[in-house]
Amino acid sequence: MLNKNDLAKKLHDMYSNAPEGYQVAHIHLFGVKYADAIQRNHYKISEIVSLSGIRPSYATEVSKGIKLSKYVLPKN
Repeated sequence: MLNKNDLAKKLHDMYSNAPEGYQVAHIHLFGVKYADAIQRNHYKISEIVSLSGIRPSYATEVSKGIKLSKYVLPKN
């Protein structure tokens, strides 16, 4: 089970390791990949974003990814 700190590290890594110009897309991808863990545990998106060290405004982008998770699956 992923806790908030694990999720924050994954978000930070996905953002930091994204190719130039794809950082926001990788934030969306984070939301898609980890929507279940975030929702099942009732984690606050803003808290995960804060712990990750990225800009607080990116909480909106994580939220968009979570909403997209109902309709898309990530590729490997």
